[in-house]
Amino acid sequence: MRQARADEYAEFAAARAGHLYRSACLLTAGDTYLAEDLVQETLGRLYVRWGRVSRVGNPAGYAQTVLTRTFLAHQRRRSSKERATDVLPERVGADRDASLRLTLLQALARLPAKDRAVVVLRYWEDRSIEETADAMNASSAAVRTRCVRALGRLRELLGEDIGEYARP
Repeated sequence: MRQARADEYAEFAAARAGHLYRSACLLTAGDTYLAEDLVQETLGRLYVRWGRVSRVGNPAGYAQTVLTRTFLAHQRRRSSKERATDVLPERVGADRDASLRLTLLQALARLPAKDRAVVVLRYWEDRSIEETADAMNASSAAVRTRCVRALGRLRELLGEDIGEYARP
């Protein structure tokens, strides 16, 4: 019984780890090391509760909620504000959308953590307002307000220059 449950968890973790990592990268505004830590902590929390989680109708959604709450908890810690550097490391290989990606990650990094979480959940994860509110442990009205404010702030940060990065 335990081995079957462990195998089921390992299969789930392998299938979802990439998606969780991409979401974590957006939540952390490109901090890949922190993103890896958040995914690892999320998967660890899921493993502990896998018996109950596996019976949930949507374990992937549950995992995403755990990731978001782990990120928000991390942002509340005083030590989470420490940064060794604010320069992204160079990447190997050509990336056609590197300018757009860097511009968006820099803009996301300038948003408060909860606003960033709302943007990622609503527009990257394509979640409804109610799902986002549940994941963030907030009201639907608070999510709507944060969406408006976060998108307004992104428009301020990105300005009119964002059009030069977009492809026709």
